[in-house]
This record gives sequence, C-alpha cells and structure tokens, in this order.
Amino acid sequence: MSDWYKKMAFYQIWIRSFADGNGDGIGDLWGVMDKLEYLKDLGVDGIWFSPIYPSPNADFGYDISDYKNIHPDYGNLELFQRVLKKAHALGLKVIMDLVVNHTSDEHPWFLESRKGKDNPYSDYYIWRDQPNNWDSLFEGKAWEYDETRGQYYLHLFAKKQPDLNMDNPKVRQEVEDIMRFWLDMGVDGFREDVINFISKREGLPNGVPFLPAVNGMMHYKDGPHIYEYNRQFRKVCEGYDCFQIGEGPMTTLQSAQKYLCGENKCLDMMFSFDHMMADCFYTEYMHRPFSLLKFKKAISKWQYGLAGKGWNALYLENHDHPRIISRYGSEIFHKQSGKMLAACYLFLQGTPFIYQGQEIGMTNIRLGKIEHYEDVSSKTNYHRYHVKDSTARRLYRIHLSSRDSARTPMQWDEGPNAGFCPEGVKPWFYVNHNHPGINVQRQQQDPDSILQFYKTCLRLRKQSRCLIFGDYKEHFPKDPEVFMYERSLDNIHYLIVCSFARLAIPFRVPKAIEGKMAELVLGNYEHGKKSPHAGKSGDNVVRLMSTGFLRPYECRVYRWKS
Repeated sequence: MSDWYKKMAFYQIWIRSFADGNGDGIGDLWGVMDKLEYLKDLGVDGIWFSPIYPSPNADFGYDISDYKNIHPDYGNLELFQRVLKKAHALGLKVIMDLVVNHTSDEHPWFLESRKGKDNPYSDYYIWRDQPNNWDSLFEGKAWEYDETRGQYYLHLFAKKQPDLNMDNPKVRQEVEDIMRFWLDMGVDGFREDVINFISKREGLPNGVPFLPAVNGMMHYKDGPHIYEYNRQFRKVCEGYDCFQIGEGPMTTLQSAQKYLCGENKCLDMMFSFDHMMADCFYTEYMHRPFSLLKFKKAISKWQYGLAGKGWNALYLENHDHPRIISRYGSEIFHKQSGKMLAACYLFLQGTPFIYQGQEIGMTNIRLGKIEHYEDVSSKTNYHRYHVKDSTARRLYRIHLSSRDSARTPMQWDEGPNAGFCPEGVKPWFYVNHNHPGINVQRQQQDPDSILQFYKTCLRLRKQSRCLIFGDYKEHFPKDPEVFMYERSLDNIHYLIVCSFARLAIPFRVPKAIEGKMAELVLGNYEHGKKSPHAGKSGDNVVRLMSTGFLRPYECRVYRWKS
C-alpha cells in the first residue's frame, strides 16, 4: 500500500461538539459540511471522524449498535456520502473510527447472544458461568451478570460495552464486512480503537492486582492471536489505497514495533501514550507536576525507536485527554504556550493530528458539581479514588483530568453558545465561559493568533521534505526547561527550540552548530520590529550563539544549510 499519509496532517472531529448544522444543540454532519472549507484553509489534509455510528451513547459513540449506518443525531448515510464527496473534492481524506473490541449491549448481535447458547450469535461475546478477578477500565469489575442468559459477560470498559469474542471466526468475518462497507463507499482508512486488546488469553486466567483498573491487563493486552487477527484485517485494506492507525493503550515502543515493522506488520501507525503521562501516573486522574524531562524522554524514545522502521503518529490532544494548554502549557501565558506547544510537536517526524479546538487554544472547563459532567470514566474516578478527600479536592482532580474538557462545544465565535448552535437552543453540553476571548472568528482576524500560527506551522512543514522525512536529533536531553531538537536531510537543517519555563531563562545552542548563520523562520514572540510568524527566505538571519534569553514559553525555529 502507498504511504501518502506520511506527508499529511489530520484533524480529528468529535462530531457531537464540532458544529450544529440543524439547530438541535448537537453537532452533526450538516455542521461538518459547512466547516470543510475552514479545515482546508487551516492546512490539514484529512479528517478523522470519531464514531458517528448509531449508539446509545453510554460512551458517546464508542458503544456501537449498528456499524453500517449513521447516528440519527448526526444525519444519515446519504448525508455522509455528500460530506465525503465534498471533502474529497477539497482534497481532504476521510478516515473512520473502527471500534471492534466491543459493541453496545443494544447491538442486535448482543441481543441475540444473550438469549442463550443455542443460537448463531451465542459465541459472538465472551460469556462465563463464574467471573475471574479482572477489573474494568471504566466501571468496577470487568464482568456483568445477565439475567436473561444466566451468565456473566466480559466488558473491559463500560457495562454497556460487552467485549466481542474475536476468537470466533464469524466475528472476524463481520469485521471484514464492516471494513469493506466503508471502504467501498470511499473512506480512506481507519483509526482502530484499543486494537491491542482484541485477543484474550485462553482460559481467561486471573490477573495479579497491582493497580486499580489494571488487574487482568496482562491477559488481554497484545494477546496470543493479536498479530494473526490484525493481519487478517490488513488483507482487507490491501485491496484499497487506504491506511490503518491503531490505538494501543499501555503500548510500549517494543510492542508497537511488532505492529508496524517486520513479519507481523499489520498497521501503518500506532498512537502512543507515553508522552501523555508527563503530568500523571497511569491516568490523568492520578495527577503529578508536569515533567518536561519525562515528556522529552517519551518523545525521543519513539522518534529514535521508529526511525527507518515505522512511522510516528503525532498528537497532543484528542477526545480522551484534557486540553494541552491546561496541562503542559499555561492559561496565563495562553497565546505563547499555545503556539509553543504547536511547534514542539508539529515538526517531529511523523503524521500530525490536531484535535478540534486545539488550533485556537481551547482550555479545560471547570464545572461545579460532578453531576454536571457526562463522561462515564470521570464519574467513576470521582467515586472510586481518593474518596476520603473533600468534595472540592475531588472536583479539582476532575477539573484536571476529565475527558469532558475535550468535549465542550467548539468555540466558533463570541456570540451565544459560541456559535456552536443557534441562539435560544440549549447545547448538549456546557460551553466554556472563556469563549468570548477564545474563538475562531476572533483568531481569524488576528494575524498573531494561535490559529494563524498553526496555519504557518502546517504550511512550513508541508513545504519542507526535511521537516517530513529528515532525521531527528534531540539536544540537551537533561535540560528541565527547554525542549530542543534538530531535523536534517541532505544539507538542510532545522533547529526547533521550545521553552516550557514561566520565566525568562538563558538560551544556548549545541557547540556543533554554534556560530552558524541561520534564518529565524518561525517564532511566537516579535523579535525587533519583525514578527517571525512567516519569515521569508533570506531575512531575519542571525548567528547562532550560546548567549541571550528565551522568554516565557518562547519557541523559535531556525533553518540553515550545511
């Protein structure tokens, strides 16, 4: 298959909060249709749709009740085909979420399976007379008793998300049929949800508890038939010019290499989680102070580890994580840190993914009661961990960690409901109160905005083979305040300098490049009278010296020829 995805940047749409086109307070495909030109102007090359299938929304789309249709809240298949056609006409690829570790408990397969052992769907799911000791990642233990069938079913996530039995060849055939349905329609690939969980160890032995919500994972993460089953699905894609990116919770570099390289290759990219653990332990709810050293170590491990072997998926935000400025940046230095965070990852080797609202610097929402949150995992965490803490302290942890912070309505303008839905219509979820100051309309009119900076970064990346295919080298890996790395290809070099400090700090360059004449092609502060947002070739040339200072959350991108 071709590797067109390496030159692209993708935009993730969590449709329920993106844009309401029919005026009912819920984002939909009409809204997407209306915003496609905006995405094209941003500079992305493709769209990743989080699940838009029919679903009871126990986990907002990741509990699917029909894999071959569109949720009526979002439109219908005819409307999706219109969106797909328009996206392709604009030069935008479209990839779908493929969620096949589990379905909704309202899926027809499960409704039939729970009737008993003597029907064709009996073994589509994992049933046992007695449960083992595994934990669910979302809701208590991993087994739920079903009165109708008189047995327990496995659910690694929410109770309404029963796990499919991928050892059943009929289930794998169903997955192949689902993939062909969408590929035949014209979609360009799949993001495959928790794809490293789909093969469970035979006999489902008890786990060894050592952390909450992890007990049992050793028996289903990278299970015994994981590469066999994924290669089977890979063969479906070989008949189409598409690509596959996997999500692999707790995936190490070593395990990812097996999915991406060699005889077991079955994916084009894998989302890693290591760099998202720089301010927490295992989960965002177990918060720790942000560590740039931890962040840099994770980034460089994957950059070096996949160099010449696989291809990185680059991201800082998605539907499962709180907003990055609120985590790794600063809401006080909102504009500066928002731009710096963009530069720190968009120029790495790999394919960048931008989550809706990230390009304008949307931040975490802070709600006053746990009842105001919708996310099932946030509610579970609130009631499971640190229960002896005060209500205020527990809510503070939710403010830091909730997935709902990434799911507030997109902030299009400063008007009522942030332009997400019409005035007088109640949005499905709370709009962040800061939308009058942080919105697309305002930033489109401001040449110095975070939005304009993202456009410049994407344009610069697209124009440079070095920034796409060049080698990666980190400088000063032990520096606790600056992330500095170099990209090089043939005789072209880029130096990306990113300060994560809240104060001005000394600036130095590696001795190997000290004294070189370099062009400052990008920065988030004005240098002299010239803003280096989009420096033209030949101007703003400086000598790289180990003197001077970086201002709070400053970033600079230098270019030179060797």
